[in-house]
Amino acid sequence: MEKWQGLNKHSILAQATRQEVLGLYRRIFRLVRKWQAASGQMEDTIKEKQYILNEARTLFQKNKNLTDTDLIKQCIDECTARIEIGLHYQIPYPRPIHLPPMGLTPLRGRGLRSQEKLRKLSKPVYLKSHDEIS
Repeated sequence: MEKWQGLNKHSILAQATRQEVLGLYRRIFRLVRKWQAASGQMEDTIKEKQYILNEARTLFQKNKNLTDTDLIKQCIDECTARIEIGLHYQIPYPRPIHLPPMGLTPLRGRGLRSQEKLRKLSKPVYLKSHDEIS
């Protein structure tokens, strides 16, 4: 009990979040050690492993100074989704989505700005940071 007296809710939450983020980072490195390309080719496996490591390092480095808990939660959700999708489909790359131009109809007309806004809102969680670093 005395151990927790000096800590407030924010620092406890920050520590829990830090542990969750570090756990995801370790999970990615464990995943890379066991990763096999779906093609079975050694060259493909090496390229895919390198892609996974580079992507993880880039995104974790980019987001290391985030302090907003909601934004950190979004990044954690994206990371978890990308890991699960990669394992399920046996591809390390984000799955592309196709939205035809002007395909999202807003209630009040079909303006370009509203289409851009709807596209941004409809982007899956696992693609949120992909465009930022590509």
